[in-house]
Amino acid sequence: MSYAVRMSTVKSRREQYSAATRAALLAAATRRFAENGFAGTALEDIAADIQATRGAIYHHFANKTALFEAVFEQLETEAFERSATAAARAPDPWSAAFAALDAFLDRCCDPVYGKLVWREAPIALGWLRWQAAEEQYAYGLVEQLVKALMDGGDIEPQPLEATTRLVFGMVGTAGMALAEASDADKPRVKAEYAAVIGRMAAGLRGA
Repeated sequence: MSYAVRMSTVKSRREQYSAATRAALLAAATRRFAENGFAGTALEDIAADIQATRGAIYHHFANKTALFEAVFEQLETEAFERSATAAARAPDPWSAAFAALDAFLDRCCDPVYGKLVWREAPIALGWLRWQAAEEQYAYGLVEQLVKALMDGGDIEPQPLEATTRLVFGMVGTAGMALAEASDADKPRVKAEYAAVIGRMAAGLRGA
């Protein structure tokens, strides 16, 4: 085996180990942040959960906020993919919009997602940064679905940005309500918000 091949193998193993360590840190951080909140979580505890040191955390993340942001991004990416997949499987734009909505509301019923994305993230990241991140992950999909409804004649043509932002705001309000609801109340809250959003969307339908 040549020196170059040996070095490539060593580098590959290091990269695999680094990726595995990062994934383990994210999983441990998700558990700790969900249990104790951002303020109540210590980096030492996260490191201890995977039998690592604080140095291992700082190798991957600049500080606790950066680690939380990575957890947040992972949760939001998963939520976006679920909604986008649900929409893609639907037979028409109207069904796609409500399939995406249902997938999103289901995700908001998850206690870990609800707590970290809707309750802890504004504190950990700051309100403006959190709002920007929410738009980064969700706004584009909402805009795409609204445009498809307009293009297909399912709703009357309206200014796209204004309509998208209103829908985005309604969906976000539903997500926050589900995050704040008790586990016992989540099914009722989800059904109520889905019904109201459905009725408001129906009011935009063309003749």
